[in-house]
Amino acid sequence: MYELQVEGMSCGGCVRSVTKSVQTVDAGAKVEVDLKSRKVRIDTGADLQAVKSALADAGYPVTASAVV
Repeated sequence: MYELQVEGMSCGGCVRSVTKSVQTVDAGAKVEVDLKSRKVRIDTGADLQAVKSALADAGYPVTASAVV
């Protein structure tokens, strides 16, 4: 599981975009987004760099990450 600090999220549309971006890397990933804290928790077996790249490509840069 990863916990990421993601910039650029502000609404429900952003939550959907972030979720879809992660699920392009792992269709079965479970994604929880907290807009207020700008944190995204992802339960996936996918490579962290691949997830970060997918989010950046969608316009949501990851500024910090941790494996939890």
